[in-house]
Amino acid sequence: MPEFISIAFEYIRDFMELGGPVLYLIALLLIIMWYMIVERIFYIRGPHKRAVKAALEEWEARSERSSWTAHQVREQLVSTVGSKLKENLSMIQACVALAPLFGLLGTVTGMIEVFQVMAINGTSNARAMAGGVSRATVPTMAGMVAALSGLFLSFWLQRKTEQERELLNEHLTLDH
Repeated sequence: MPEFISIAFEYIRDFMELGGPVLYLIALLLIIMWYMIVERIFYIRGPHKRAVKAALEEWEARSERSSWTAHQVREQLVSTVGSKLKENLSMIQACVALAPLFGLLGTVTGMIEVFQVMAINGTSNARAMAGGVSRATVPTMAGMVAALSGLFLSFWLQRKTEQERELLNEHLTLDH
């Protein structure tokens, strides 16, 4: 098993060297984005359910639920639970948007390397230009894959947040 891990790290190192220093930025962004995604999923499955239960208990404990004050308390309960539910969603969406931009940064830096090689060696040495071309294409691909990996879950979390907020809103009924 340790040999498998060392081989995996060797492949990762080779990939990172192939794409250049911008890949480290994309990897850091990907780690941060996935940490926030996993945190939101665990929050929805655990602490959010307890927050909903507490809000429902607080609402059910009220003897009067039809006045303007009761309506404001209800809105405050929904808002409090909903705002906690929406934490980090905008940061996740920002990470999704930044990943392709970091990939584009890698493309630009790789192409600068190609142009430097062309200025020194001319266009006849394709092997010398290949390193710059890989540094131009690999970060682009990595940025797009990173964005796509977070995009689907970002949309799912957004939809789940809206569904949970609407569900709480329906459960906190007003007496007329």
